[in-house]
Amino acid sequence: MRILLSNDDGIDAPGLRALEASVRAAGHDLWVVAPEKERSAQSHALTLHKPLRAKARGAQRFAVSGTPADCVYLARHHLMPEAPELVLSGVNRGANLGKDVHYSGTVAAAREAAMAGLPAIAVSLHLTGPADHHHYDVAADMVVGDLPRLFAAITPGNLLNINVPDRPAEAQRGFLAAPLGDRIYADGVDRRVDPWGRDYFWIGGGHARFSDEPDTDGPKCQDGWATITPLHADPTDHADLEDLRERLRT
Repeated sequence: MRILLSNDDGIDAPGLRALEASVRAAGHDLWVVAPEKERSAQSHALTLHKPLRAKARGAQRFAVSGTPADCVYLARHHLMPEAPELVLSGVNRGANLGKDVHYSGTVAAAREAAMAGLPAIAVSLHLTGPADHHHYDVAADMVVGDLPRLFAAITPGNLLNINVPDRPAEAQRGFLAAPLGDRIYADGVDRRVDPWGRDYFWIGGGHARFSDEPDTDGPKCQDGWATITPLHADPTDHADLEDLRERLRT
């Protein structure tokens, strides 16, 4: 299978390296097109007002100056002679659970592929604390080892969002389909003053908790399950659309 890898942590990230190793070991035709540096929380941004640069980092391996979505767009329209049969994005440093999917560059790379009608999977590692060794290799091997079944489960126009607990292989409980829940972050604006007396800000607080819905992705991943959530590339709420049509008729 011809597989394109990307991410939002950058081409030198350990999660991407782990996924590369697993895909190569499985004998797939591998292409890597990833940001030259970290682009976390870029969501689905495209670089339209300045040039993009792609630097070769080996055979069928490119570092791109832009965003994760840029990488997938550039790969399929220019860098690859044929479109990928599957796009894998990750393994992300940290979970993409609940509302994270709206901010995540990792998920956006997969969404860019899904919007083009290509099967796509975003893979993240749910880090739960300091560790001497994060199990990126475990997450990569789980996904690549079960790739035929996962590939068959992708509905055209959708992507799979997978979050794997940061545990050794023997401590994994396996894959579990789960809906998105709500991930709640602490509110935070850190105001500071630069040497010229001007204000600047750091925004965003850390993870506080997941919502009290035990069967959603966050709690299940905390319980040791590698959660899989199918996501629409088309965000239209079709049920609400019909209700809106009825209201507009009256």
